[in-house]
Amino acid sequence: METNTEIRPYRIAIPQAELDGLHARLAAARWPDEPPGVGWSLGIPVGYLRELAKYWRTGYDWRAAEARLNELPQFTTALDGHEVHFLHVRSPEANALPLILTHGWPGSIVEFLDLIGPLTDPRAHGGDPADAFHVVIPSPPGFGFSGPTRETGWSVARVARAWAELMRRLGYDRYVAHGGDYGALVSRELGLAAPDHLAALHLNQVFSAGVTAETADFAVEAEQRGVEAAYRYEYELGGYAAIQSTRPQLIAYGLTDSPVFQLAWIADGFKQWTDSTEVPEDAVNRDALLTNVSIYWFTRTAGSSARYYQEGLGTWDATGDEGPGTWESTGEQPVNEDGQGPDANQAVELWGTPEPPSPVPTAVAVFPRDIFVPIRRLAERNHNIVRWTEFDRGGHFPAMEEPDLLIGDLRESFRDFRGG
Repeated sequence: METNTEIRPYRIAIPQAELDGLHARLAAARWPDEPPGVGWSLGIPVGYLRELAKYWRTGYDWRAAEARLNELPQFTTALDGHEVHFLHVRSPEANALPLILTHGWPGSIVEFLDLIGPLTDPRAHGGDPADAFHVVIPSPPGFGFSGPTRETGWSVARVARAWAELMRRLGYDRYVAHGGDYGALVSRELGLAAPDHLAALHLNQVFSAGVTAETADFAVEAEQRGVEAAYRYEYELGGYAAIQSTRPQLIAYGLTDSPVFQLAWIADGFKQWTDSTEVPEDAVNRDALLTNVSIYWFTRTAGSSARYYQEGLGTWDATGDEGPGTWESTGEQPVNEDGQGPDANQAVELWGTPEPPSPVPTAVAVFPRDIFVPIRRLAERNHNIVRWTEFDRGGHFPAMEEPDLLIGDLRESFRDFRGG
């Protein structure tokens, strides 16, 4: 238990010197060559990125984004030795249900901004006031305004325990949770860390529910899509994860020193993982994307957020020579026999390793253009699935791509868990 449980108001105030430094670095960027006609096949195209970087320097207004964020109640508190930043927006409805939202990489609190008003005050947004939520949106240690982690060991289980303490500290004895990407793992683990307090879950991803060409039923469209998505991830899109799960410090040098590199590293994901066609802005708002990238840049959290790919999945036991190991809620960093984190093969296999059973009632929202397509029959092995919704549009960042769909699904999924 923390000895210092004080909750302190927080206000974002990026020094002008930081903005000036960003603009200077963008103006002085060195650009690589590019073979003609390759499009996005080799990564983010030079022509598109140069134009986006120019807009970041000359058109995008960080101060406007900062002001929007500062309109929301923000706080910090010490959790397990780290100062954690979070948004806490209480509903005007007295019987609102507490809801904690957790993002993953390369997301931030920006992912959920369009959800806050409709979730906390449905009456003012054409909804039923009975569907109101008190919303808590923390930045995991190592992400955003929680700042870089200074030590190793921040695993899924450790973050979940911190969230349980945060909700207790806020006075919430019974609550629900939603997460996507890494946030889905944290939210799920929260049910194991605080089973008497987490009433229900809503997830975008169930990483242990993937199929392979050998296990899929190709007569089922969702399973065919799942195999196609897994193949594309392994052979085309997963290079970033291999680097961040094996050499996160190596990539941190470039991402922390070059805003163009940081922009490319994140914007490429927003193109490839979303329901976009030509550019990321087909799926997400350009300014919102740049606010998300700016937060990584100003807080210098590229390295600490990348480390989660090596140590953050530390709820599994990867010992011996018998494969990638099994999941255990130890909260310890996974290590190989040489004392290092998981190797590339283990990191890939880990995402399909069954997690320990969760008794928490769980709703799953599947968006077709996500990089991972979970399968219900597999998810039911170790989840208490009470609702499964497959949408016809949307990708990895549904809160930014299709906020109305996600808001509706959250309301419906948690409607039966408001009593008790």
